[in-house]
Amino acid sequence: MNEIQNGPQNGSAHPTPLWGAVIAMTLGVFGLVTAEFLPVSLLTPMADELHITEGMAGQAMSTTAVFALITSLLTATVTRRIDRRYVLLGFSLLLIVSNILVALAPNFGLLLAGRVLLGIALGGFWTMSAATVMRLVPADRVPRALAILFSGVSAATIFAAPLGSYLGGIIGWRDVFMLASLLGVLALVIQFATLPKMPPRGRATLRTLVEVINRPRMKFGLFSLVLIITGHFALFTYVRPFLENVSGVTTAGVSGILLGFGVANFIGTYVGGALIARSLRMTIALMPLIMGLAGIGMVSIQGAIAPTTVLVAIWGMAFGGVPVAWSTWITRAVPDEAESGGGLLVAGFQLAIATGSGVGGLLFDATGALGVFTIGGMLLVGASIIVTLGLRTAPVPAEQG
Repeated sequence: MNEIQNGPQNGSAHPTPLWGAVIAMTLGVFGLVTAEFLPVSLLTPMADELHITEGMAGQAMSTTAVFALITSLLTATVTRRIDRRYVLLGFSLLLIVSNILVALAPNFGLLLAGRVLLGIALGGFWTMSAATVMRLVPADRVPRALAILFSGVSAATIFAAPLGSYLGGIIGWRDVFMLASLLGVLALVIQFATLPKMPPRGRATLRTLVEVINRPRMKFGLFSLVLIITGHFALFTYVRPFLENVSGVTTAGVSGILLGFGVANFIGTYVGGALIARSLRMTIALMPLIMGLAGIGMVSIQGAIAPTTVLVAIWGMAFGGVPVAWSTWITRAVPDEAESGGGLLVAGFQLAIATGSGVGGLLFDATGALGVFTIGGMLLVGASIIVTLGLRTAPVPAEQG
């Protein structure tokens, strides 16, 4: 088994690219993000069988996000003395156990327990993934390796929701989660075979995170990010009930519309990259504006199927540029602490997912799908205005301001 020791310059790069290990990391990310988003497409049957409301079932998303948030902030500190290979394998094992627990859960409490385990696995693995990939290839191959890694997220976005909805209608939601556990087994086996030993390096502490977040304009940027992702997940978590209850779409139709969302989302990552090259600030402001108007438009047309399908695709394309734009922002805003900034970005995303799906569930139970999409759309438009007025994309200095 290869072992990665500290290199002379970047302290981590492997002299020859370990592409098999990169693919193994990509499979891990794909499995985790797929499991995270499966409840979006299975919300209705999960709620029916467990005898709970769809709003309560949506807490399966928020619970995962809460624990992913906590884990993303603590992983580097808690595991600082453990070989990174074993830490990653442990998180992949948690992915398998969590999906099996959800698949077998006889009640809502045990289902949430499974989603807690998923949150721990997701937050830990995702926080470490980019830094790990940078240790698996030479410095000049890092961009390509990271592109491969992020393709796992795009693929999960495309396939998780529509495939989950389609298979759920054929084999049931429990067997869908069982299949997701098999995907985790595949990722674990390949990781075990390809990941080298990676001794921990550095002295990770929470102090660095605190220093970065206290830099001028960082709080405003992270607040803006949380608003945007909260608005998106308030809509995304409850898109199936909207399509079924408001638009009258069948299960097969839901799968098709969500597939359109995923494909448009994939295209949106490239559109966002092109727009970022012209103006990062404009891109960050434009995407939530389009998403919010699409959500409000879905409400205003009262669920007419054809225009709703188009608006869902437009929404998906706009969201595709959001992670790309904000990842670019964090590397430009704190170039000297990009890794710590990335941890804060992951935490911000997970906080927003928890808030969006959690508050969205309360709104859904109180006002129905139309209320969720109205308020979520307005939040996204408001976030766009806030970003336009106040966000800065230049580096923020290390000195306190």
